[in-house]
Amino acid sequence: MDNNNLVEVRNLKTYFPIKTGVLQRTSGFVKAVDDVSFTIKKGRTLGLVGESGCGKTTIGRTILRLIPHTAGEVFIDKIDIFSMKHNELRKMRDKFQIIFQDPYSSLNPRLPVGEIVGEAVREHKIEEYVGEAVREHKVVDKKEYRSYIMKVLEDCGLSSHFVDRYPHEFSGGQRQRICIARALALKPKLIVADEPVSALDVSIQAQIINLLKELQEKRDLTYLFISHDLSVVEYISDTVAVMYLGNIVEMSPKKKLFSNPLHPYTEALLSAVPYPDPAMRYTKKRIILKGDIPSPANPPSGCRFHTRCPYAKKICSEQVPEYREIFPEHFCMCHKANGVF
Repeated sequence: MDNNNLVEVRNLKTYFPIKTGVLQRTSGFVKAVDDVSFTIKKGRTLGLVGESGCGKTTIGRTILRLIPHTAGEVFIDKIDIFSMKHNELRKMRDKFQIIFQDPYSSLNPRLPVGEIVGEAVREHKIEEYVGEAVREHKVVDKKEYRSYIMKVLEDCGLSSHFVDRYPHEFSGGQRQRICIARALALKPKLIVADEPVSALDVSIQAQIINLLKELQEKRDLTYLFISHDLSVVEYISDTVAVMYLGNIVEMSPKKKLFSNPLHPYTEALLSAVPYPDPAMRYTKKRIILKGDIPSPANPPSGCRFHTRCPYAKKICSEQVPEYREIFPEHFCMCHKANGVF
């Protein structure tokens, strides 16, 4: 295990059973995540991209044990997450947090902002977050608790006066800042950001992304950043992993992936990214993928992308391509990239 890696995911599988009939018998499985491996170095960002339904969010929630896994291993800060008992995992929750996609539904409308952000701090009773009072009495001192919550809000670009207000009084961008503050309140090492800007206006997206980068530099945070927007991923990520139908089909440092994509699916995704210069539209080749995404309950044989791939040959439908390192730090799962044809 590399000491520079905060997160190591090995052969992760997450299947959801398909229940049918009156007796709800299992007739098959939806292979949402199927044999995925990756690492994230400390203080870095891995951007996870792909079409809706490819398994991005499932990966994020599985590694935090918000949903059960089927097989594989996940190590966060050298600790085997899946082997931990419930009470052990509860004590570890302060080390990793999640920012959900929808800032409207992820906040309790009945609680004020101060309670939303500080609830976990009070529950975990961790003295280093609030003050010496916890060591003596095992409870959080109200004044220290309140001042700490106000400081966390200010770090996320919110006024400390918002501490007694309710979620319905805020805009979408402000609500997402509250969600970020809630994630930061326990000083985590890892944050899973599940499409944190997709529900926001473009101008607000830029503010939130810049805030996440600033917080990462100040607090040495590690991000798993899930998104379908390649422009956002290119800006915030150090490494990019492209997902298709439960598999990571390509992964590399972002400059290598955006300048030299190896997988046909990655090429198609990059060709769809709009350019700010209208003149670029006529010099850029657009790749249109035919057909729909196959069902993860019954994925195609061989390479899962062969039903939509413009370069597909017979071997693509017969053999699963090897996921291997084509160039230094540049991995791909494709027969064409592997030099088979």
